[in-house]
Amino acid sequence: MSTLTELTAINPVDGRYASKTIALRAHVSEAALFKYRVQVEIEWFIYLSQASEIPELPSLGESDCTLLRSWYIQFNDADAMAIKTIEKTIHHDVKAVEYFIKEKMAAYPHLQTTQEFIHFGCTSEDINNVAYALMWQKAFRETLQPQCAVLLKQLHTLIEQAASLPMLARTHGQPASPTTLGKELANYAVRLERQMERVDAIRLRAKFNGAVGNYNAHRIAYPEIDWPTFNRRFIEKAMGLEWNGYTTQIESHDDIVALLYELAHQNSICMDLCQDMWGYISLGYFKQMVHAQEVGSSTMPHKVNPIDFENAEGNLVLANALQTTLAQRLPLSRWQRDLVDSTLLRNIGVAFAYSFIAYQSLEKGLGRLSIAEEKVKTDLSLQWEVLAEAIQTVMRRYNIEEPYEKLKALTRGKALTEDLLKEFIASLELPKDIKNQLLKLNPSDYVGFAKELAIRYSTAKL
Repeated sequence: MSTLTELTAINPVDGRYASKTIALRAHVSEAALFKYRVQVEIEWFIYLSQASEIPELPSLGESDCTLLRSWYIQFNDADAMAIKTIEKTIHHDVKAVEYFIKEKMAAYPHLQTTQEFIHFGCTSEDINNVAYALMWQKAFRETLQPQCAVLLKQLHTLIEQAASLPMLARTHGQPASPTTLGKELANYAVRLERQMERVDAIRLRAKFNGAVGNYNAHRIAYPEIDWPTFNRRFIEKAMGLEWNGYTTQIESHDDIVALLYELAHQNSICMDLCQDMWGYISLGYFKQMVHAQEVGSSTMPHKVNPIDFENAEGNLVLANALQTTLAQRLPLSRWQRDLVDSTLLRNIGVAFAYSFIAYQSLEKGLGRLSIAEEKVKTDLSLQWEVLAEAIQTVMRRYNIEEPYEKLKALTRGKALTEDLLKEFIASLELPKDIKNQLLKLNPSDYVGFAKELAIRYSTAKL
């Protein structure tokens, strides 16, 4: 089993779930990291060539810029393997990228004469931190968040269908004041939307300031250049990232830490949704679409298990375990540099992958559901004790003594029938119209503003 395949891969991200994570390979694989490193080196070289303060590097024409950029735009597996081959000899992954570019320049004499401006003034971390920021930004904006947006769309559809459907609420697992199924789903949709906005608002910073963050070599080579301003322009204008001007040799990772924590919170909301949907399926409030060839149990052929929600929950657990561990350790670095973060950073893509797998499983689970309206209504219709809150609150308004205690004695731990409850209401000293109002009340009417809130949310999303 020496050949790496989906069946021999140690990590399930590249094994069992390989088909679900293929979209991430373009962003967070080793080959992708090489590509983004090539991009940073090339763009820095072009940026330097355009600076009048550096006469030794002539300004590149449009055709040369197009050629150089094609080396990362058209970057392929063969290019990645070529860099890896160089790395095996010199044992340095970033230097291998520099040599790869110089080898390609050798075919163009006018470029070869200026090749020493590749990686000019840079430490490896200058290239790495920018490359990582670009790849992470792409990964969560083009894969994770669009997939999460699909979940929101599915929730919106279910909310619209169930906005007015009265449902028995459960607090501590026990019957509680009714709600509507749509309102409960809207709670999740609102939470997820807010959290997605927080994730989307994060901007990743990058540094480009040399060996220990002070532009030491830059200033010796070109003392007349304001390098902090010069390099800030490169990061913001050429790379489209935020600038971090105060660092050691490494970028502090504070922004990726913030992103990891916010993504973990987003995942926790999804995990909460998974658990509740699992419960509602168990109660029979949702039916799952049956596929003829699927097997729910190896011994119980009747079963249609909520496996998509369970799979999603499991992968969210793994994603958050990685994300929180990474977020706790990444901000720490001994003095100006240690290499602990080098290994950690390579696993951020794995954390993203587990989230991505989970979102797809949750999408599949939500897509298989249909609402069992009669079951939802029947469960609520049998729980007359949930009206106890309403009755004792009205009793308080009309100053009837010990309203809570009287309802507690009537309802706590007992199966309360409609007749018993109406008999109690009839015995109360209340204005006739108020008493009649309570006598007409049934559990499905007692939903407060749940219907309106769900409809208001649903309408706002149309």
